[in-house]
Amino acid sequence: MKRILLACEESQAVTVEFRKRGFEAYSCDLLECSGGHPEWHLQEDVTEVLKDWWDVVIAFPPCTYLTVAGNRWFNVDKYGDKALQRMEDRKKAVGFFRMFTELLCPWAIENPVGIMSTQYRKPDQVIQPWQFGHGETKATCLWLNRLPKLEHTDVVNGREQRIWKLPPSADRAKLRSKTFPGIAKAMADQWGDWIEENL
Repeated sequence: MKRILLACEESQAVTVEFRKRGFEAYSCDLLECSGGHPEWHLQEDVTEVLKDWWDVVIAFPPCTYLTVAGNRWFNVDKYGDKALQRMEDRKKAVGFFRMFTELLCPWAIENPVGIMSTQYRKPDQVIQPWQFGHGETKATCLWLNRLPKLEHTDVVNGREQRIWKLPPSADRAKLRSKTFPGIAKAMADQWGDWIEENL
């Protein structure tokens, strides 16, 4: 049975879909899982978990310091030490992202449109929820190593930015980062097929 690591995935959206396919899939995050399956969740530092053998790694690194949406906060003249700290945090976030690119196994990295297109390379694919049965727009980049690009499963109308209009709350970042069910299923189905045929 192939072992799949879903790095930085507290929601377990993709983990559950891979489990349905019969894979030995585990989510990993510093946070407790919210997907209802703590028995499939490794609540620890993913850098330690990556020392084990994994057949495939799918990573969802935090985008707080990688997205272009927060670029205005890097203005040192305006924000002083806070901006300098944010620059340091961005440097660490870039290093964390790059850690996944050095894995020898097949991998995928998911992140919003951000600085990694220039800090690393352009993504192999940019997908939208409305291509997988959801009426929202949320450009999501995929960097792929050996795994195939995702094929659209259900192109729908009603393309809104609902996910970005959530009111401020303690859970806002977590809610905005959750993988849409249609995308999670496409990942498990299509990449699962590839894994079964190639590994």
